[in-house]
Parts: sequence; C-alpha cells; structure tokens
Amino acid sequence: MRAEKKLSGVETLKRESRGLRGRLAEELAEGGIQVSEDAYNLLKFHGSYEQFDRDSATRRKQAKLEKEYQFMVRCRMPGGVTTAAQYLALDSVADRFANGSLRITTRQGIQFHGILKGDLKGSIAAINHGMLTTISACGDVVRNLMTTPAPRRDARHERVLADVQRLAQALLPKSRAYYQIFLDEEPVAGHSEEETLYGPTYLPRKFKIGVALPDDNSADALANDLAVIAHFDAAEQLEGYTIAVGGGLGMTHNNARTFPRLATPVCFVGPDRLIAISEAVIRLQRDHGDRGDRRRARLKYVVEDHGIAWIAETLAQYYGEPLTPPRPLPELTVPELLGWHEQGDGLRWLGVPVPSGRIVDSGSVRLRSAIREVVERFGVDPVFTAQQDVLLSNIRPEDAGAIDGILAGHGVVPASAMTPFARFALACPALPTCGLALTEAERIQPQFIAMFERLLEANGLSGERISLRTTGCPNGCARSYAGDIGLVGRMPGFYAIYVGGDFNGTRLSFRLLDRVAEGALESKFAALFAAFARDRRGSEGFGDFCDRLGRETLLELTGDGDSKAA
Repeated sequence: MRAEKKLSGVETLKRESRGLRGRLAEELAEGGIQVSEDAYNLLKFHGSYEQFDRDSATRRKQAKLEKEYQFMVRCRMPGGVTTAAQYLALDSVADRFANGSLRITTRQGIQFHGILKGDLKGSIAAINHGMLTTISACGDVVRNLMTTPAPRRDARHERVLADVQRLAQALLPKSRAYYQIFLDEEPVAGHSEEETLYGPTYLPRKFKIGVALPDDNSADALANDLAVIAHFDAAEQLEGYTIAVGGGLGMTHNNARTFPRLATPVCFVGPDRLIAISEAVIRLQRDHGDRGDRRRARLKYVVEDHGIAWIAETLAQYYGEPLTPPRPLPELTVPELLGWHEQGDGLRWLGVPVPSGRIVDSGSVRLRSAIREVVERFGVDPVFTAQQDVLLSNIRPEDAGAIDGILAGHGVVPASAMTPFARFALACPALPTCGLALTEAERIQPQFIAMFERLLEANGLSGERISLRTTGCPNGCARSYAGDIGLVGRMPGFYAIYVGGDFNGTRLSFRLLDRVAEGALESKFAALFAAFARDRRGSEGFGDFCDRLGRETLLELTGDGDSKAA
C-alpha cells in the first residue's frame, strides 16, 4: 500500500471547487483587473491563463502602478481542424477582445493574448458562438488532441481524424461549470456531473495525446503522455494502434528529478479499442500520478519510477483484459506540408508559413488580412499544424492563382521562398506575456533564424532540413528537446544548447552547453556546422551527426572541453 503523501494546494482547491466552479462567476462579476490565486488555477480548466505585460511591469512598479494584467484564452480544436465560418469567428475575436493577433500553438490550437478581465466572459462566449470551445484547452485534464494535419482525402487520414475527434469528445469533463459560468446555462435538476473518468480532483497534471501515421509524425507523437501510432494494411484498412506511454518534455533547471522523456510502447489495440485503452491509461495516471509535487506529477515519472513492465501489468487491470504486446514501432517521418498539394479529391491545399505561429498584420506583411480575405472569398477551411503553420484546405484548382495573388499582394512570404531551416523553426511566446519565461523566444527567433541561415550558407548546407526549437524556459512548449537543435532559456540573454535529437521526433537531444550568451551562439554553431559539412556520413542529418559524435567530441569542436559552461 502506498504511503499517503501531502497533497499540493492545487489538489485541495480542485477537490473543494464544486466541479471547477469555485468563485469564478462571482470574481468575473466583481470587476477589477485580476483574479485571486484560486481563480487563476481554476481558470486553466476553462481555457484561460491570467498574465501580465512583463515589459512594463518594472516601470509600473517604480511608478507605484499595478501591473497591466491581461488574459490568454486558448481554443480546443482536435487535429487543428476548423471550417471557414469558425475561422472567421476567431478572426473577429482577435479585434473585439484581444490584441489583434491569433497565435497558432504547437498543439494545433489557437490562442489569444491581451484580453482584459472584463472581456474574458465575452471572448469565451464569442468563441463558443463560432462553434468552437476553450474547455480543456488548459488544466489538469486531457488537452487538445494532436494528429496529422494533412487534409488528404484518403481512407487512412479520414479514419485517423475521425478516431481523434471521437476520442476528444469522449474525454471531456462532465462538469457543467464551464457552460454555466461563461455561457449562462441554467443548472438542470437531477443532471449528474460525476467525473467517472477524472474523479473529483481530476488529473495530477495536464495530459497530452498525439496520434500519428508512420509517414506523418508532424504531431511529435512520442513527446506526449499517450502516443498513438496507427497501423494500416496495404488496402488502407486500419489494423489497430500501437500505444506508447510516458512522453513529456517539460523539466526544471537544476532539478535532476525532472527531465524530458519520449513515450515507451506498451501494447497494441484493435481498431475499435482506442477509447477504451486511452481511458485506462488516464485512470492509471489519475490514481498513481504524484499529487504532492506538481513538478513530478506527469505520467512520464510514473513510467520511469515503476518501469514499463509494472505499467503494462497495472494498465491491463484498468483495461479489463490482457494486453497484446506492442508491434515494433515503424519508421516515423515528418513530411513537407507547406506549399501546394493535391488532397486526392480533386481539390488542393496550400500550406502557408506563419512565423512562430503569429497571425498578425505587421508592417508590410499583412498575413492576417490575407488569410481572412482568402477564407472569406473562397470558403477555404483552415487546418493548423503542430509546426505553427496553417493549411488552407478545399481549394478549387481554378482558384489557386487568385489565392497566390492575394497572399503576394499582402506581402506574405511563400514557403518556396524560405529555406528549409526557416520552415521548420518553432518558438514559444515567452516574453512579454508568459509568466514562466526566463528570456526571449518568439521575439528573438527571426534573429536566430537569420544567424543560422548565414552559417548554413557559409558551409554549403542551405538546403538541409534542420529543426530549431526555441523556448524561453525549460518547460518545452516548443518541443525543444526533441528536434535537431534546442535553445532553452536559462536566464535573461542566455540559453542552454541541446543537440542530438532527430528531425522525425524519435530521439531526445542532450544538453551540450549551459548558460550560453545569445551573442556567443553563432561561434558555437559555426564550429558545429563546419564539422557537420566536413565529416557527415552520406545524407546523415545534423541531429544524427551530433548523436554519433557524442557530447565530449562536440565540446572539443566548440572549444569547451574544459569549460564549466558545459
């Protein structure tokens, strides 16, 4: 029997919240510019985080003024799929309530920044009126489900997307708090809100699911708590799913008990057992996750602490029958989704690059206006990718030229004019909105991309597909530990360098250097790229090259063999 451990304060709050209600309705009605700590924690379950403008915080404090509090609101859209009407509703929210931009998340959602407390309820209601929702986009529940965004109209893609949407619906909380607080739903007498899956305190921490096809791991499935890999036969009939558990990339600097981890295969299930096995994994995490230490509350630590054999034995009990051993993982790849593609039904899609996922009009590049005009005029249906780009789907071939013209007329840079490096660069928002950021990410990403492009060109490597993931803190929102290069915020102006992962998301990177000043990054990577160009084997990728050489050899190349910075 496990020893009882003192619960964290958030656990007590959830238990006493009356189904995630707390005093949220009262606090939203009371006015003011911020919410209490309890409301801050409960709002996450409803899709919102309280933030403040960190650029102005010090100046306002010196002037004895309050911080400029604002709220982020995140939408939940399984697989990143929206209709034209839904997208236009989101575009309207950006002006009516937010800061004039929409931001594509690395989990295929959309989030808004700069929403004031007085507009929080109205913004969430407007999103729902557009037939979308924010429920379970944040909080200790199953977050937005990810899968391949490619709108290919074939049996494989249609089956996987349908299963993802069914699974997403099955895993929603039963509480009606969201609908009563934000949509003015009246309580219904006798209606049960018993959380048969989550329990009265929900999960110990957030829970992420990624579903992949072997030839499209755009979702970085193995970086999720629950990774699902689809297997089809030659006739495109679904044979079933390999289930892997215990992925997750967040960690804490200087805390060796926290670390990134990729999911481990545990079983194989038939085509119609995805919901059942997913619920079993969630119940296992619900009952065995650490509710005393939120830094170690994710499923990956349960897997790491107990081992995969214990996980399989325990999971079988929750599943209600013996588990079928997992099939060998197929080779996973990440395809090019930007530019023009045939859907397979006579229509086409256009993948439009969105730097750091920010759909905004800025200077000569009026990306938001361009996308809005294309959606309004041609009724295309946007799909958001885990790479923070947008795929404009269901385009008639005869409209392609006009759409290209609209985008060009608004200054939008097409994928064909970008290097592969720029196309596969990710960044989290970081400063000035994220309260966890230690340094810049999104705002400095253009400088980083330009620097890396110079180095690649100097070494004859401009055509290489190399992934860059930049985060302002170690929580890994841009999956900084699973690509070729990860830059992880360490303190203002300094980053830890991670290398040795692979482009396709099947191997973790390792920390090469710690606390590297942003101005010193160029010299470090100049040495690494020169060695890569000189000593790579065949078509070996940069991450594979770094993994083969190993940390000690790479440190010799950068001149840090004896450095404490390593």
